[in-house]
Amino acid sequence: AVRFLDNVIEINRFPLPQIEEMTKNNRKIGLGIMGWADMLIQLGIPYDSKEATDLGEKVMGFITEEARAYSVELGAKRGSFPNFKGSIYEDVYPCLRNATLTTIAPTGTLSIIAGASSGIEPLFAVSYIRNIMDNTELLEVHPFFEAIARQRGFYSEELMKKIAKKGTLHGIEEIPEEIRKVFVTSHDIAPVDHVKMQAAFQKACDNAISKTINFSEKATKEEVAAAYHLAYDSGCKGITVYRNNSRDQQAMSIGAVKGKKIEEKQAFQQIEPRPRPDVTRGATMKTATGCGHLFVSINGDEVGLCEVFARMGKSGGCAASQAEATGRLVSLALRAGIKGEAIVRQLEGIRCPSPCWDKGQTILSCSDAIAKVLRRHLENEEGNALKNDNTNGLCPECPECSGMLVFEEGCVKCPGCGFSRCG
Repeated sequence: AVRFLDNVIEINRFPLPQIEEMTKNNRKIGLGIMGWADMLIQLGIPYDSKEATDLGEKVMGFITEEARAYSVELGAKRGSFPNFKGSIYEDVYPCLRNATLTTIAPTGTLSIIAGASSGIEPLFAVSYIRNIMDNTELLEVHPFFEAIARQRGFYSEELMKKIAKKGTLHGIEEIPEEIRKVFVTSHDIAPVDHVKMQAAFQKACDNAISKTINFSEKATKEEVAAAYHLAYDSGCKGITVYRNNSRDQQAMSIGAVKGKKIEEKQAFQQIEPRPRPDVTRGATMKTATGCGHLFVSINGDEVGLCEVFARMGKSGGCAASQAEATGRLVSLALRAGIKGEAIVRQLEGIRCPSPCWDKGQTILSCSDAIAKVLRRHLENEEGNALKNDNTNGLCPECPECSGMLVFEEGCVKCPGCGFSRCG
């Protein structure tokens, strides 16, 4: 492995000559491991035990010692790394091909390909449900656990689903206690034991270690700080902490926690608009559109703006129905507490094949007209000009060839195909 990784440095393509120079001057490689949790399970050793940390220190010590011995041998054949003279190794080894040899890299994707646990991480879950395609559920069970469960006679699909929903074997009495102790998951292990495992590997590891210290969502700042201090005092070169459910979407989650977050999110999104009062007061403004004049009424109550009505000058037709539908939805949004500025941003810039010119500005559609009237009303009420982030729609499409329309001689024309709104 050392020889292979040293060869990679030679054939690698570097993005910058400075990076190539620095890499070849030190020839650092990062030989590491994965499948550590799987090995402990096969040996029947609980991850959060002193026996496991002692074994971790021993295994990593062996790998680093053997890797360095071969790097010395390789250095005698190919030469030491250029910065060897003056380094901390000059008085220790006669020669050395690589400045550093070992690391524990993040191996999330690689471990999936290899069918092994990631790096030195514990199992995230013994059993979980994978959702694919059109919400098809596939039950995934750790192969070692499934084999033991079948061998000991307590395997059942119902039990596996129960484990997947709970996310841990803790408290499931159908599973023997000695099995529960070995198949511990990342959230069963105390943060201090996570740090101890990382520190055990760090003692014999040249570079840093990729390891996540898992915290529950109830973890306090003091508990996180304690983990950082312990990692520093134990000689770790870095530390990564993750507080469960600190993000709405996370790479890995257990069923029970995930379901809880979904329910909370749905409950938050369901807003009931306040009822329409019997009496409202407001103003009606007329604006031109490509389908005729549009009359937009904006009314308010004691809370604020509460409704918008939009009526075409001529009754009936598709444009009139669309204007009424837009007005109803805007009214619903206003009474639900949505800010008028947010509604303006959504409607402004929507265009149809029949734009027009009104009072020195482009009216791209009925929706755009409603947004511009609402904008003027809000600016008059608040005395401040609203920021206009919309740039789409300033050049409407030609209904014939989809080219760019231009305004010339008081009319909308297409320089591509000759289309004219006035023709």
